[in-house]
Amino acid sequence: MKIEKLEPSQHKQGRWLVWLDDASIVRVGEGDVVSLGLYAGRELTDEEGEALCAAGDRSRLMERAVGLLAQRPMSRKELLDRLCAPPRQKREKYPYDKLDGVPDPELLAAQREALRERAGAVADRLTELGLLNDGEYARAVVRHYAAKGYGPRKIRDELYRRGVPRELWEEALEEREPDRDQVLELARHKLRGAEPTRENLKKVSDYLARRGYGWEEISAALERIREEEWE
Repeated sequence: MKIEKLEPSQHKQGRWLVWLDDASIVRVGEGDVVSLGLYAGRELTDEEGEALCAAGDRSRLMERAVGLLAQRPMSRKELLDRLCAPPRQKREKYPYDKLDGVPDPELLAAQREALRERAGAVADRLTELGLLNDGEYARAVVRHYAAKGYGPRKIRDELYRRGVPRELWEEALEEREPDRDQVLELARHKLRGAEPTRENLKKVSDYLARRGYGWEEISAALERIREEEWE
């Protein structure tokens, strides 16, 4: 394997294009050019060729990961799931007509595991750079859903769905101070001026429970509504 040409990308700063003698192109970062000692005309051993391809794969994954995080914050698990998601394939009109070329399940599993490892290394680097932080992301999720009027149980469900490690949940939830006025306003909104009968209060209680509030917060709001009825 020989490097025919080495030049910086005209479209992406920090990216270099490595043209090989088999007409393939490997895209790597500037640091890879230095660490691998790349230059035009260099003959690469099989081991050096594999290292070059691995560097190109890391560069591709890093670029995609940064692009995903630029769209919105996410947890490490969310990022890994996105990086490792298989590409969508067009559904064939007659999928059972072709029986040849079925991928080897063991080979696919090995490829997925290798991709997950490479994506994990990218996530580690992004964590070092401060671009990926599960703790800060957990706090942002808590602030967002607390502001939308959701209680701790619902917020925990959301943290679970987004792949935030459980050990970060309680620390993040400490930033959420119980807002009894918010719960009371939600209860009033659900009641819509109706009489606080036992049946209506049951509906309000169920509604608040679905939003993730605990019985202590719910009972305090219901008690306040009853008091207002007597004032």
